[in-house]
Amino acid sequence: MDTTLQTEITIKDICEGFVYNELEGKGLFGLSGKLTIQPEYQRNYIYADGKRDVAVIESILKGYPLGLIYFNKVSDNNLEVLDGQQRITSFGRFVTNKFAIKDQNGMEQYFSGIAKDKQDKILNTKILIYECEGTETEIKEWFKTINIAGVPLNNQELLNAIYSGPFVTLAKEEFSNSTNAKIQKWSAYVSGSANRQEFLERALDWVSKGNIDNYMSKHRFDDNITELKNYFNSVIDWISSVFTNVETEMRGLEWGRLYEKYKKQPYDHKKVAEQVRELYADSYVKNRKGIFEFILGGSTDFKLLDVRVFDEATKKSVYAKQTTEAEKNGTSNCSLCAIGHDANKTKIWKLNEMDADHVSAWSKGGATDIKNCEMLCKTHNRAKGNK
Repeated sequence: MDTTLQTEITIKDICEGFVYNELEGKGLFGLSGKLTIQPEYQRNYIYADGKRDVAVIESILKGYPLGLIYFNKVSDNNLEVLDGQQRITSFGRFVTNKFAIKDQNGMEQYFSGIAKDKQDKILNTKILIYECEGTETEIKEWFKTINIAGVPLNNQELLNAIYSGPFVTLAKEEFSNSTNAKIQKWSAYVSGSANRQEFLERALDWVSKGNIDNYMSKHRFDDNITELKNYFNSVIDWISSVFTNVETEMRGLEWGRLYEKYKKQPYDHKKVAEQVRELYADSYVKNRKGIFEFILGGSTDFKLLDVRVFDEATKKSVYAKQTTEAEKNGTSNCSLCAIGHDANKTKIWKLNEMDADHVSAWSKGGATDIKNCEMLCKTHNRAKGNK
C-alpha cells in the first residue's frame, strides 16, 4: 500500500459541498463531492452527543492537534475516508450549523454566530492527511487495525468493513438506522444501539445460528435481506406472543437460541403471564433473567432461577439441633440415613459433609427459612432432587 502525506488541505476545503444525512446519521460527501466521508465499510457517526462533537471543535479553537486522517485514493478524482470520518463529520456538521458550542459565558453559539476570527481559525486549520492507495484487501486490512479517535471498532463494525457490499448496505439501512420506528420494540429484547451495529449483529447472530462471519461472506453480494429480516421478525414476534408483558430483564437474553429450542411448543400466554408475575413476586428468586427460559422449559430447571439458599447461620443452627437429637437417640444426624439399613444408619456426619435442604420443596411453596430447613448428607440430598 502506497501513502502520500498531504499538508495543505484545510477544514474549509473538506467542508466544501459537505452533505450530512440526518435521517441515517452519517456524513456523505466533502471536498466538493470528491470525498466520500462514510463508505459502506465505515461505522455510523457516533459523535453526535453534545460532548465528543463539541470537543472536536474546541480542540481546533485551542490549537490542539487533531491527529492524522487517512484517505483511500480510489481514483484521481475520488477519495474516501479510511480513518477520521467522526472528526470530519463533526467539522462539517458544525460549519453547517447542525450543533452549537458554548462560549466563555456559557452561551450556546452556532458557527454562523461565533466571532469572525474564530470562524476563520476553524476554516483555515490545516489537516495532516495520508492518502493511501492499494488493493481492496490491503485497504480493508489497514482499516481493521486502526482505531477511530480512541473508540475501537467493535466486532460487527469490523465485519461490515470486511464484507462491505450491497448486503451490508441494505442491512445497515434496516438495522443501523436509529430513526427506524421498529427500534423501540426491538429494544425491549435486544441490548445495544443501532449506531454501534448491535441490532444488526443480533439479527445476523440469530439467522446464522452464531456463525455471522460465514453468513456475511455467503450473502455479501445479495441484493436483498429478505431472509435476515424475516427471521429476525419471526423471533421478535414469537417472544411478544409468548410473553405479552415486557419486563426489563428480557433485554439481551439469548432469544435466538430460545426460539430455535422452543418455537414449536404451545404456550398459553395468560398462564405464562401469571407464572412471570408469581416468580417476580417471589423474594427467593435471585436471577430474574432466568425466569423466561425457566418457563419456556416447563418450569423444571431451577438452576436458572438461582433460588436463594440457606445462609451459614441457619445451616449451623439446624445442624447443631439435628446432631444433638441424633446422638441422644443413637441414630444418624441425616434423617434419610437414620431410616436406612446400611452402615450409615447411626453415622454422625460433619457439617461440611452435609447440605441444607428444603423440607417442603421451594418449587411447591416451601420457604427458605429455618423452619423449612433440614441437613442431609450430600449423597441423600443430591439423590432427593426436587421430590
